[in-house]
Amino acid sequence: MAHSQTPPASPLELPTADVRAYVEAHRARFLGELSDFLRIPSVSTDPERREEVRRAADFLLDKLADLGFKTERLETPGHPVVFAERRVSADLPTVLVYGHYDVQPPEPLELWAAPPFEPTVRGGKLYARGASDDKGQLYAHVKGVETLLALSGTLPVNVKFLLEGEEEIGSPNLLPLIERHRERFAADVVLISDGAMAAPETPTITYGLKGLAYVEVWVRGAAMDLHSGAFGGAAPNPIDGLAKMIAALHDETGRVAVPGFYDAVVDITPEEREVFGRAPFDEAALAQELGVSALPGEAGYTVLERLWARPTLDCNGIGGGFQGEGSKTVIPSQAMAKISCRLVPNQTPEEITRKLSDYLKALAPEGLSVEVKDLHGGDPAVTPLTSRAVQAAGRALEAVYGRPVVFARTGGTIPVGSTFQKVLGADVVFVGMGLESDRAHSPNEKFDLVNLYRGIETSAALFRALATL
Repeated sequence: MAHSQTPPASPLELPTADVRAYVEAHRARFLGELSDFLRIPSVSTDPERREEVRRAADFLLDKLADLGFKTERLETPGHPVVFAERRVSADLPTVLVYGHYDVQPPEPLELWAAPPFEPTVRGGKLYARGASDDKGQLYAHVKGVETLLALSGTLPVNVKFLLEGEEEIGSPNLLPLIERHRERFAADVVLISDGAMAAPETPTITYGLKGLAYVEVWVRGAAMDLHSGAFGGAAPNPIDGLAKMIAALHDETGRVAVPGFYDAVVDITPEEREVFGRAPFDEAALAQELGVSALPGEAGYTVLERLWARPTLDCNGIGGGFQGEGSKTVIPSQAMAKISCRLVPNQTPEEITRKLSDYLKALAPEGLSVEVKDLHGGDPAVTPLTSRAVQAAGRALEAVYGRPVVFARTGGTIPVGSTFQKVLGADVVFVGMGLESDRAHSPNEKFDLVNLYRGIETSAALFRALATL
């Protein structure tokens, strides 16, 4: 990390051009390191890959130790948490960087153009599972720290990294860990990059995330599968019943029909509508990108308002009965669906899960029983636009991109976001470095290399801007 120039007295004195030049000079190495990280199949939901998840944690521990951080692997009942700290001065603000090193399962494998854990560069894009969500964005902050240290020998703020291996399964062990170590994790600002910009080349501060209530529904009939000729017309059919139940979860206007679902929801304010209106968004272009002819949803709201600020309910998976090749004439004994609700401020996953469960059971046709399993959830998180940290981050992004920042909300959920606000009392700043078109959770996930390198510059700029708080 040597640099030919005499290091300035403070990283705050660094010319932006020097930061960009350092990133340019080390592009190949940065890409190689990230590719090594992406080769580790750290799928948190797969018990057979438990050791791979640990290997990804160790990769980060080694890289942060090399940068002079005091590092520790914090064990949990599940996957470990990586914690690293570099203190500069008690007089400086402390920034906690959160990210996750676990990834979604790669299936269906046949839809990938190249193996998901063999990183491939095509057309200026890095393809691999976890490239954008969240290894690429997380690693940009590691390299942002390296850049500042290489150019000035120190950091403008105290920096902590809290990197978990269970985000993709709802962060079940992180909340108690944060509560247990709240003094250790204390920070003035929490910086999270696990999302997307509003559009390419558009610096974006995300100030609001939706929450999540995720359930699995089992509908059961007879004690065993039945011959549809012998029992058709008499035995209750769980698939038929489940289909009717799912169809009843929305009304004809696209609103969620669960009783009490909207009780705590506060409508979008005129001020937020004005903020949304400044975001670059093209409904027709989105429909074309998705390959669909329409973008249906709750009546009375624009597509962007529905995506960012209205609660939703979706069926994420469904199964039951015979699904193999050929025919098998049975009335299945059970059917299953997975349902997620994305929540807005004032809604809680506990309350929505209870109301959804009660409604599903009330919808059950005669002769069928219903079991609703609460899989996981997370609270919504919103940081006021007036936050000094948000405004400082906005100035940093404008300096890197040379254009005004866009303030956005998103439909995604990062469960720990609200936890940081409640437990640490810190402002949370969300700076997405990816794009909505990065295919997170889907085959052929990618991260544009321009966004990787720009993300490293952005990280360095953010640390410098947050030093002024």
